[in-house]
Amino acid sequence: MVAGALFRTKSIDGLMAEVSGSGELTLKRTLGPASLVALGIGAIIGAGLFVRTAAAIAERAGPSVTLAFLVAGLGCAFAGLCYAEFASMIPIAGSAYTYSYATMGELVAWIIGWDLCLEYAVGAATVAIAWSEYFNRILEYFGMHVPYEWCHSPLEVMEGTGVHGIVNIPAVVILFILTALLIRGMQESAFVNTLIVITKVAIVLMVITIGWGFMIPANHTPYIPAATTFTTGQGVTHPYGGIMGILGAAGVVFFAFIGFDAVSTAAQEARNPKRDMPIGILGSLVVCTILYVLFSHVLSGVATVEDFRTAGKEASVAFAITKYMTGYGWMANFVTVAILAGFSSVILVMLMGQSRVFFSMSHDGLVPKIFSDVHPKFQTPWKSNMLFFVFTAAFAGFLPESIVGEMTSIGTLFAFMLVCAGVWIMRVRRPEIVRSFKVPALPIVAVLGIVVCGAMIYGLGWTNWLRLGVWLVIGLVFYFTYGINRSRLKAA
Repeated sequence: MVAGALFRTKSIDGLMAEVSGSGELTLKRTLGPASLVALGIGAIIGAGLFVRTAAAIAERAGPSVTLAFLVAGLGCAFAGLCYAEFASMIPIAGSAYTYSYATMGELVAWIIGWDLCLEYAVGAATVAIAWSEYFNRILEYFGMHVPYEWCHSPLEVMEGTGVHGIVNIPAVVILFILTALLIRGMQESAFVNTLIVITKVAIVLMVITIGWGFMIPANHTPYIPAATTFTTGQGVTHPYGGIMGILGAAGVVFFAFIGFDAVSTAAQEARNPKRDMPIGILGSLVVCTILYVLFSHVLSGVATVEDFRTAGKEASVAFAITKYMTGYGWMANFVTVAILAGFSSVILVMLMGQSRVFFSMSHDGLVPKIFSDVHPKFQTPWKSNMLFFVFTAAFAGFLPESIVGEMTSIGTLFAFMLVCAGVWIMRVRRPEIVRSFKVPALPIVAVLGIVVCGAMIYGLGWTNWLRLGVWLVIGLVFYFTYGINRSRLKAA
């Protein structure tokens, strides 16, 4: 009986009827391929590029970080094709959790839903830490700063002083402010979203164009460093250089690609999903990968690896501009303010995505009802928002960015592997389901997606494998002691 419960699925017809009844399927199909590409670019470009790139250069790959971006982009492309097929099978606003529950069964849906916490909640914590770094940089322009102890975790130590961090207060504060906005309710206009996308792309293009003339060839020599090791400030040793360094860096910079799956949630608003969904997903990935490779090539050429290991570890882009790009100090100020605004929007989207996933899981009975309680006035899942504020604040306040950033990457990579496997399984088990888009060359694409994402997980090292394992065990314990017995499908 337990085995049967693990693989019970939602009826796709029932799910479509349920959503249609709620009015969600009445959304107008107004989005063309250009709009979907812009949506993907807006969701992708964020903290990953401006913060994790420097970490990958310093700790993993040096200038060969450009190859790491290509590997990460390739893995995302394979997963993106699989997302597009899922979105065409179930063309409603949703996520990998919704897709898997309707196709692969409750246990896999639970694992993906639980795993998405690492993408959204822990991802929000990672960006909040990056926000704190750039906020401190802005304060320095006015002769102020937050003391080291109050903007770093207890696991971090100031170079050469022995001063330990206590709690990252700016990161906790921005999480609280944005959580309060979510509780009250927020409606972003297409105009504002377009401005955000234009601003982010303009920053990247500005750094690439102006920074190209400040690159020093010696910083790119050797392009692929000899295979050695590097020990972080937290005492964790990583492979540096060589193939393992590139794979490890790919896992680190993979964080920069998180968000492209947001395009799949707009399937019901695409004018021609069969054509537009793959264009939107793959088009945004191609544009961002090109920008990422050029940006990382310039950044690693302007500043040295040692810079990113020491003084330039935080607010790395602004540091490189200020130190090496003479006469462009104004650009460092502009970039810092614009990045800060961009980070805020990314945190907001991640917190919103997390509450939506757990709202669905709560509606299905897999997590407590508190996660789907709606505020009587604002009509938002306010209790869920507050609980996740406490959760994300604990991560952002007391853990360094390197740990939470890599937890986000490994969690999302694991979810992508499950999505690739799920599309293959569903093509075999349910070939009769109408698909307006089909992954070409299946199962080759699915297998390649699993292999590439798996290789990046392997490159992240045993410490991250352990964290993922512990996280999944905690989730499975919760499922078998709570979710499996309270599932709405069991009651039905």
